[in-house]
Amino acid sequence: MSDFPPETGYSPETAPDALAGFTVGVTATRRREEFGALLERRGARVVSAPAIRLVPLAEDADLLAATRQTLEAPLDDVVITTGVGFRGWMAAAEGWGLSGELSDHLARARLLTRGPKARGAVRAAGLTDDWTPATESCEEIKVHLLAQDLRGRRIAVQQHGEPLAAFVADLRGAGAEVIEIPVYRWLPYRDISPLRRLINQTLSGAIDAVAFTSAPAVNSMLATARAEGLEDALLAAFGGGVVAACVGPVTAGPLAARGVPTLQPDRSRLGALARVLARHLPEHGVTRVSAGGHRLEIRGHAAVVDDALRPLPPAPMAVLKRLADKPGHVVSRADLRTVLPGSVARESAEHAVEMAVTRLRRALGAGEIVETVVKRGYRLACRYEVAL
Repeated sequence: MSDFPPETGYSPETAPDALAGFTVGVTATRRREEFGALLERRGARVVSAPAIRLVPLAEDADLLAATRQTLEAPLDDVVITTGVGFRGWMAAAEGWGLSGELSDHLARARLLTRGPKARGAVRAAGLTDDWTPATESCEEIKVHLLAQDLRGRRIAVQQHGEPLAAFVADLRGAGAEVIEIPVYRWLPYRDISPLRRLINQTLSGAIDAVAFTSAPAVNSMLATARAEGLEDALLAAFGGGVVAACVGPVTAGPLAARGVPTLQPDRSRLGALARVLARHLPEHGVTRVSAGGHRLEIRGHAAVVDDALRPLPPAPMAVLKRLADKPGHVVSRADLRTVLPGSVARESAEHAVEMAVTRLRRALGAGEIVETVVKRGYRLACRYEVAL
């Protein structure tokens, strides 16, 4: 479930311009091109900053040891958390000459799959899945197992990048023998400079939403910000005007633990995540006013003037947003100077503001939208704000 207010019936999923004027940061590593394309087709500007990398363990001694331990005796239950992890395990077993024996053990066990991707991987291997939780969460699998007598049961648990310490501990506490299968792990992305830039852009207001597709990516971004002394500022940004969009509740977990609201789709899918962003941002990330006889809609990095999208550079956009804080009210040059990006020397401040206003009028294509009030400042030429 989302922590944001329920969506209101606006359904722009098929509109090619639903996200026009908005900038979305994408932290995904796997399928990031696919997800970025889903957003770009809806008009978004995408900033890609991979936060993590997946490290397969096909040659890892721990995985081989866990597989051999699995084969020492019959299994009662196998928990399969991800499709990519299960496929990697089977591929590694084939490389070790153990795939036939492993398949036989799995075929005689009860296979519990966390979601449809894991279930699909099981079926693709010629095996039969027994149960999948409605919530697609490991927590529901744990509750399902703990409702049964686990004493003496032998259970293999496929990890999904990070150890499921509490999950495993609870099963062992109920009397089960648990074998952990470390198929792959998540590490920070090799080049973290794009992630650092995304953090700074998020803090500067240049990003409207950051999309997360895994909990390790959330943790990686927070850890990178922490190393720069920016973690609290980043959390405040997510608690303010920047949307933290998460593919599901597991991904949102690290943010929820910090009290940060998240936007989530009803189904944990990339397409659903793109659609919920395409609904949310035009409804909640837009200021609409009537100024100078024009309909004006202010988005993240662009304005829509009478249905025409007008991209704006940072300084003119900063001025427009400040003027739109109080439509029709005069805003002084000194006030506008404070919102200009970068440092502006006091002696050149008035000229910088005048240039930003000139560029704003030119970019909007309608100079009458912004009025000059002699010796006082500027204002949007409007009397009231249009109801959203």
